[in-house]
Formats: sequence, structure tokens, C-alpha cells
Amino acid sequence: MFTGLSAFPLTPMNEHGVDEGTFARLVERLAEAGVNAIGALGSTGSYAYLDRAERARVAQLAVTHAGTVPVMVGIGALRTRQVLELAEDAQRAGASAVLLAPVSYQPLTEDEVFGLYRTVATSLSVPLCVYDNPGTTRFTFSDELHERIAQLPQVKSIKIPAVPADPAAAGARVARLRALLPPEVTIGVSGDALAATGLNAGCSAWYSVLGGLFPRTALAISRAALGGEAEQAQQLSEQLEPLWALFRQHGSLRVIATAAELQGWASSPCLPLPLDTLGAADRQALAAQLDKLALA
Repeated sequence: MFTGLSAFPLTPMNEHGVDEGTFARLVERLAEAGVNAIGALGSTGSYAYLDRAERARVAQLAVTHAGTVPVMVGIGALRTRQVLELAEDAQRAGASAVLLAPVSYQPLTEDEVFGLYRTVATSLSVPLCVYDNPGTTRFTFSDELHERIAQLPQVKSIKIPAVPADPAAAGARVARLRALLPPEVTIGVSGDALAATGLNAGCSAWYSVLGGLFPRTALAISRAALGGEAEQAQQLSEQLEPLWALFRQHGSLRVIATAAELQGWASSPCLPLPLDTLGAADRQALAAQLDKLALA
């Protein structure tokens, strides 16, 4: 499940709670499209804004409605105790894997982060994906720390941030990390605008925001890249540059949530306050791009 397209859906919600029916339909849409895995309660899934009971329920819904598609569930939280509880809930729900970011309020040291992963990894009965997301956590993994963590039991993939835009630099980045990891630990790329570059550079998986709403569009890119059609994958990604520009300007979560509302796949509001979707002018610009790009 740590190769190919891992699609990360929204968790639509308002101040009264999670919109369970809408979430279930989003997950079913991903399963019907044939994604390789579903990543519930990632950053796109707004996991940090939900309490334990809500997260357990979302995990249950994801597994139930994913059919035969494996589900990875985010378990990041401020305290190790909470992470262990969330891991237990995810496993009880039937998750095939868990995703862990080093969430913090006080800045964490490398030893503290290693200690977190060691404690969690040794308690799991399912695989773990390391979530390297400095834009959200404000923690930057060194390659040496990735090497240490990758030796732990159950660690099977690393979700890295966007690779450099230059293909040669991207290839060097992935090769440098690959050389430090056990062969069974895959490298998956995030940062959708550079996902094709990352896959062409040797990443095995794409952990995708876009794929969580428009799975067939994302599958076309990932299948081309992983099938050896590097130029085709790059061309397909470049066609989406207007969308990538909006991601860079507003953040992918706000854009993809607005897109879900515009498509009629989620009611407004679908983000937890104080987060909000795009304002009128930007919403109109996104609607125009959705019509032009014909995402699926």
C-alpha cells in the first residue's frame, strides 16, 4: 500500500461535527476510481481539529467505505500518550497502516522525535508511515534521523515534502535518502505540484491532496510516471499549473475544500473554524479553472 497513488480526502465538517455522509461518499469515490490506498485524517483531513472520538469515527467510516482499498489513518497529536490512544483506535477500526507526524507546541529535538517514533513503532501491529511535513509541524527531519527511524519495527514508508523542481536535483535528493533506508521502506512524495517530478526521480508513492478529490486525474499522472512514461507524467502535471498556482497562493487544503463545495460534493462550510474556504473572487477564479481543466 506504500506504492502508487495514496489519496487523502477531506473530512468535511462544520461546528456541529463531521459530515459523515459526505465523507463516506468521498471515500467511496476514491475506491471506485481504483486508487492504491486512502489516507484518512491527514492534514487534508483536518485531523488536528478533531477530538479522539471524532477521529475514531472517521477511521471507522473510512475503512467501511473503502471496500478492498487499504486505508492509512493519521495518528498525530501533541502527546505520546494521545498518539498511542489514536493508534489503538485506528487499529481497532481496521486500518491497514498509520501515518504519524511529529506534532508539537514546544519545538522538538531530534532525540525527542526519535523517541516518539520508537515508542509508537514498538507498540503497533500495523505498518507506520513517517509524515515529514515541516510546513505544518515546523520540524525538519535530517536524513540521518530518517535513517534511524527507518530501522524501527513497522516503519515502512516516509512521506517526504516536495522535491526540488530541477529533475537532476530531485533525483539526487531521492537517491541520497534512498541510500540510507532499508530496501523495504518506500519513499513517497507530497507537494502535488512536484509530485510528477518526485515520482520520476524515484519515489514509489504519491501521497496526494489532489487525488483525494480528483482521483482519476491524479492516477493518470502517477501511472504514467511509475510506468516509465516520465515525459507524459510531467506534461499532465504541467497542464494543472493554474491549480498548482492556487495551491501555492492559498494552501492546498483551502483550495481543495473550495473545489469540493463548487462541485457540490461538500456543503459549505466544510472546514473547521477559524479555517475558511476561498473568498468570492478567488472562488470564481477556481471555478473557472475547474471548468477548463475538467478534473475527474
